[in-house]
Amino acid sequence: MSLVLERRVFPGLAVLWRRCAAAFRDDASPRNPRSWRRSALKLSAFGGIALLGVVWGFVVAVGEVSAVYLCVSLIACVFILRDFRVGMVLLILLLPISNSSVFPHAMLGLKGINPVNLLLIGTLVSCLLHGLFDRSQRRFMPRPLLWLYIVPIVVAGVMGSQHVSEIPSYLFNGPHFENVASYFRDMVVKPLLMVIFAPLIGAAVSRSEKPERFLAPALVSTWVMVSIVVVFVLLSGASLKELASSESREFLSPLGMHANELGRLYACAYALLLFTWAGAKSPGLRLVLLASIGLVVVALVLTFSRGAFLSFILVNVLFLLWRRNAKTLFLFGLLAVCVLFFLPGAVYDRVMTGFGRGFGSGSNMISAGRVEFIWLPLLPELPKSPIFGHGLGSILWSEPMRRGAGVTILAVGHPHNAYLGALLDMGIAGLILLCAYFVHVWKGLRALSVDPALSPTLQGFYAGAAAGMASLLISYITDSSLTPGPEQAFLWLAIGMMYGQRANGGQRPNGPIRESGRSA
Repeated sequence: MSLVLERRVFPGLAVLWRRCAAAFRDDASPRNPRSWRRSALKLSAFGGIALLGVVWGFVVAVGEVSAVYLCVSLIACVFILRDFRVGMVLLILLLPISNSSVFPHAMLGLKGINPVNLLLIGTLVSCLLHGLFDRSQRRFMPRPLLWLYIVPIVVAGVMGSQHVSEIPSYLFNGPHFENVASYFRDMVVKPLLMVIFAPLIGAAVSRSEKPERFLAPALVSTWVMVSIVVVFVLLSGASLKELASSESREFLSPLGMHANELGRLYACAYALLLFTWAGAKSPGLRLVLLASIGLVVVALVLTFSRGAFLSFILVNVLFLLWRRNAKTLFLFGLLAVCVLFFLPGAVYDRVMTGFGRGFGSGSNMISAGRVEFIWLPLLPELPKSPIFGHGLGSILWSEPMRRGAGVTILAVGHPHNAYLGALLDMGIAGLILLCAYFVHVWKGLRALSVDPALSPTLQGFYAGAAAGMASLLISYITDSSLTPGPEQAFLWLAIGMMYGQRANGGQRPNGPIRESGRSA
């Protein structure tokens, strides 16, 4: 045993010692006047690394997995400070996933301190520092985004913070917010973090020779989001009939997002993939996009969200209208017949839910009770502050809620109509500003979708973003909000790329984009 140690261990230690000594031997020579200074610098570096290892080992022992996430995030921030585009790639990968339960939402017991927020802050700081040198920080925040979208949300948040104490205690099994700070954090700061993502990606695109490369991490993120739902359903063993039931709308909620949110997220991703596939020229890229489209459609069906089904149909209608030709119409018609023939009966049952039973007749059937039990009770609230509204989340302290949910209104956290919600929260002024912003985005995306200076792949991407946004806005008639939500992750990616592309005037940093048969 001792012979083995002598031959294997001690020679290894001797080699390590010789290498460490060699690092200082030349510099430590008396002939070199800076020898001891260099030696001290190297010793300090080694000591700092060792000390960091000891301290971080203690943190990991205390914080366990959270400390590992924190460590990786801080290491990533080091690379981000060198080039903030590294952070943008990571944010594109993680932003859609960050709202799911598989992603950490707190580290070391601190809520709000998570990898995405750390990466976002690090990327923002790095971007602003780079902007100080090239004088681009003045155009970091687009004016339409600031004045038409961010300012109305912040003002409505300030107004709503004055009514936190009026939220009925029975709602959500207790107060929805602990205090004013938690209200402002959840209703204003957290949603606007997604908005900050847009000018950051815009700054990254404006500095990139090939903006198409940012589509790769978005594609990977789409695969992850699709896999989450597919794997969850397979492991649960639930049948399609069970998933389609009205009593199973919370089935996917353990994933951290409601089925309707996931469905709309997939519908927007489907629009981007479909139009990008149509514009791409590379056979390999087209094959990858086609496979991704199939996976997204499967995940969308598994959500059994009627709003997502509607968005899916609208995206396909826009695709046929914008790319109308005999070949496209024939192929889509043939595909539609095959899909309708082989579509599971559970899908048809879900689409027809509410018709002829449970909620009376007419529009109330289609809305699954929203008209009678949510929208009509809230209408008397509109005249009380028609111009500026009552503040974000005002349904929580509305008169019907204070009288008691279940008597005149369902116990819900939002009006299930984005436009009614905007009227209640921000009034006519806020609704006009938000709608004006989406019109601005629509015009920008449509202009880039036909810009001959862009590659066909990017033209298709921006056309898909316009179609995805239109489908979301129409589906918002029965759900969600015009303020940022989890299902808008891919939309804000497209908006950010739009700003970056327009900053270049439809050109790359080194000249105009040349058309070619080869895609990113």
